[in-house]
Amino acid sequence: MDKTRQIRLAKDAMDRDWADPGLDLDTMAAHAGYSRYHFIRAFKEAYGETPGQYLTHRRIERAEDLLRTANLSVTEICHLVGFSSVGTFSSRFKAWTGLTPSEYRTKHVGRGAALIPGCYAMLWAGGFRSAPGAGEQNPSGEAKQRNSGEAG
Repeated sequence: MDKTRQIRLAKDAMDRDWADPGLDLDTMAAHAGYSRYHFIRAFKEAYGETPGQYLTHRRIERAEDLLRTANLSVTEICHLVGFSSVGTFSSRFKAWTGLTPSEYRTKHVGRGAALIPGCYAMLWAGGFRSAPGAGEQNPSGEAKQRNSGEAG
């Protein structure tokens, strides 16, 4: 397989899996079939930026979309786009856009349609997780009901 095609496979994986916080340099290099250090050099030669820079820019572009369109907190957006630290997300967002995420939202909201309710945005992004114990069954085969301290 030629070098350009191998690098493109890794870039395609970043474009597809950008929200996966587990998408790291080793995973991207494996898609290309390179060692991590050779992959960094080859990717930068092909695209003008390192794989980490490309992935960060991709995530920030998605965060910009969500800040403009979804009624979600900055923390929720941070995690939806693949960052695990709000501080890192905010500093990289500001370095890329010149604004903090909150400033960006303030500047851009209200220029179009109403914000998408956060519950819909989270559902679309796969942000809802099952609650602990959800779906458990008791011996009779019925789902256990969670209650808030009521005797039953």
